[in-house]
Amino acid sequence: MLAAMPDSAPSPLSAGGPALRDGGDACPGTLRLHRADDGALARVRVPGGVLSADRAEALLAAAGRFGDGELHLTSRGNVQLRGLGAECGGGLAELLAGAGLLPSAAHERARNIVASPLAGLDGSPALGERLAELDALVCASAAAASLSGRFLFALDDGRGDVDALGADVTLIADGDAFLLRIGPGDEVFRIPAAEGPRAALRAAEAFLRAARDSGAWRVKDLPDPVRSELVRAVGAAAGPAEHRPRPRTAKAPEPGTHGPGGRHGPGDAVETTPGSGAAPETTPGSTDAPETTPGPGYAPETTPGSTDALPGAHRHANPHGPAHTAAPDNPPQAPPASAAALAVDVPLGRLTPGQWRLLTATARRYGGELRLTPWRGIVVPGPFTGAEAADALGALAAAGLITSPDSPWTGVGACIGRPGCAKSLADVRAEAGAALGPAGRLPVYWSGCERRCGRPHGEWIDVVATPDGHRISYVRGERRDPPATVRDDPAALAAAVAAARARAL
Repeated sequence: MLAAMPDSAPSPLSAGGPALRDGGDACPGTLRLHRADDGALARVRVPGGVLSADRAEALLAAAGRFGDGELHLTSRGNVQLRGLGAECGGGLAELLAGAGLLPSAAHERARNIVASPLAGLDGSPALGERLAELDALVCASAAAASLSGRFLFALDDGRGDVDALGADVTLIADGDAFLLRIGPGDEVFRIPAAEGPRAALRAAEAFLRAARDSGAWRVKDLPDPVRSELVRAVGAAAGPAEHRPRPRTAKAPEPGTHGPGGRHGPGDAVETTPGSGAAPETTPGSTDAPETTPGPGYAPETTPGSTDALPGAHRHANPHGPAHTAAPDNPPQAPPASAAALAVDVPLGRLTPGQWRLLTATARRYGGELRLTPWRGIVVPGPFTGAEAADALGALAAAGLITSPDSPWTGVGACIGRPGCAKSLADVRAEAGAALGPAGRLPVYWSGCERRCGRPHGEWIDVVATPDGHRISYVRGERRDPPATVRDDPAALAAAVAAARARAL
């Protein structure tokens, strides 16, 4: 049954101060739904973003049977279903449990784990075995059921992509060991690789004990002395501390083909801020679905019962409509000799049924799985021959997905906005589409109100709808430049956003 969620509290970004447990954990899940203007919302945790083709099909079935048919990627590599009926809870839970997507009802909101999406595909260490072990340990821990829906684990393959996301407990692959990081600090502790998942769980359980008096939801919310003592206590069991500053930027997978040695095809991987496309830090104080994804407003390009375009088959029309330009500028690429994986980005994180079917069919034909990224993209493991990769990317591009880093959608994110959120002052998704231009150096995130649900983490351009128009500011970490306000003038707004995104280093 639907459990209605309370209204959101202001986020620390606007109100200041840490997020404390002054109320129940209101993060949505599959057993506790969130009430929105377009119906109920469910958030399905997908540890590490890893989905088998069968589980991907189960999610689509759930979206079609109980919701609006579409699937929304979140900033932690999870999936949200929108437009759900108020009485769908039991049927939804049964469907997801049958597919293996709900292994423990008590832990369904605690299974927040991000992982490097290209791990094991481009010469980096594979993380699948450790990811599965950590998820199983979390689900077997009675204490871990008390972790909030905001608490985050990260498994980094050593490249620093998800280490940059400010998780509460991070494991970083380093040769035959893991480096364990607690919260945002620069200290790490070296532990044998086989002990990594259990050490991560013990650190999370130690956090829960440390948070009893303060009511903190996350490690960074603990009072400084308590946080320091937590790190000291965890380190005492792990070994001597090493100094390894947490990365402030991340290398998100660029759209295109990937294999040993990095990205194939035109353009090398570029360093992006963790906010690129939408960074994975949730808004600590928000109870209104902090991993917000775009809501209704675009007509789907297929109906839930339509057939899929397999790679090389018929091309899909642009799902975003003329207001959002023709399908995301995807220049043709020279096919590689072979590829270990394909990567695509998803405009505003929203997937129509046809797009999801196409991705699932591509996965089933090749590597058998999808990997949802914390930047609202998808990696499709192979292997692929050069011709297969070119055909698959062509079909995915024609379906409206981003297959080139030169797309104007690259780095553009937005909260749900109107009409899905009653608190939003504008349809920021439509505004973001209307303001598209050449890909900018900096990512941009459009918010319908001061809460900035799903906002990025790192360096980004912040666009917030206000009663007077839109406020634009440059954010780098905790620093924010004085904002500029643009009144209700779409052309001036687009020009101001483009100028801000082109900001020089």
